This record gives sequence, C-alpha cells and structure tokens, in this order.
Amino acid sequence: MTEERVLALAGLFQATSLTQQLASTGQCDAHALESSLASIFTIDAPTVPAVYQGVGGVRNGLRQLIDQLDGQPRQLNVVRMTVAVLRLERSLARRPAMMEQLQQGLLAIQRQSSHFGLGTPQLCNRLAQQYTETLSTLRPRVMISGDPPILQRPEVVAKIRACLLAAVRSAFLWRQLGGQQWQLIAYRRHACMIARGLLTGVTIENG
Repeated sequence: MTEERVLALAGLFQATSLTQQLASTGQCDAHALESSLASIFTIDAPTVPAVYQGVGGVRNGLRQLIDQLDGQPRQLNVVRMTVAVLRLERSLARRPAMMEQLQQGLLAIQRQSSHFGLGTPQLCNRLAQQYTETLSTLRPRVMISGDPPILQRPEVVAKIRACLLAAVRSAFLWRQLGGQQWQLIAYRRHACMIARGLLTGVTIENG
C-alpha cells in the first residue's frame, strides 16, 4: 500500500461519507464537497495530491478511511456504498463507449464550471444529470439509505449524485494506481497507518 493509493482511497471514502451525510441530514462539509467535486475535473494532475487540491483536500476522507477500516463502530452504510462504487467503476471500465460519453459530458461541464463555481446548485445539477445518463444505468446500483423526506428534496439528490460521480472518479484513480478490492481487508491496518501519518502531516502543515 502506497501513500498515493491511500489518498485515492481517502478520496473515495470522503465522497461516500459525504453522500451518507447528505442522505441523512441534507447537509455536508462544504470544503470537503468542493475538493471532491474538483477531483472530477482534475484528469491530468501531475501528482495524486493535486487531484484533491492537496492532501488537505481529503482530510475528511483520511479520517473516514481510518474510522471505517480500523474503528468501532463502523458506518456500515458508508462501507457498503464504498464497495458498491468500486464494483460500479469496474462495470464502467468494461464499457468504453459509456466512459467516452461520460468524459465528453464532463469536459462540457468543465468549460462552463467557471461560471458556476464548485458546490453550487447549477454545477451539482449538471453533474447529477451526467450521473443519471451514464452510471445510474449500470449494475450494481449504488443504494442510498437515509431520511426519506430529505431524499425527496431535488437539491439534495443532485448533490448526492454529484458526490457519487466524485466517488467513481476516486475509484478509477485507485484502480489506476494498482488498487484492488481485496486490499481493503488485507492491507487495512497498513492503509490506516499511512492515513494517520498523512493526517499528522496536514495538521502540522496547517498549524
């Protein structure tokens, strides 16, 4: 397990935990949301930290990684969602035409994102539309558990779908770096050790 792989995994856990927060409360950490959504558009980043606007961009995800892989009690909804996203990304990888459709759609949104701003309803609505037209048609479906009245609010649903798109982005990066699902179990303590070191580094750096 490498630092780069742990950062990609933290990006995945961050996006799925934000999804769960939104489904349960309708709210989530605004800074973490912006970092996760920014990662969707950072395709040719020179380094893995740059995908998330620096290691600090996945501080939330590093904590979630530690909590879900080495903590008690775990948030089983977040763990299940994370595994489902890893499987969904594999399903997407087997459909190059859909992957191309998704990439072109995201490029079009990126060209307009300067007018919207990260985390804004307009951007989340566009990202949600991309998710609906592509990833939501694949199996396995990512099942969301939350508060039913909250899940009926269109603006919350849009943010949830945008976060799931960010989760798939991190899952894609994780696989690019050699990550595989079995490593979540086999190397979970090593991953948590690296995550703690990265968290400590971010805390020292930011005072």
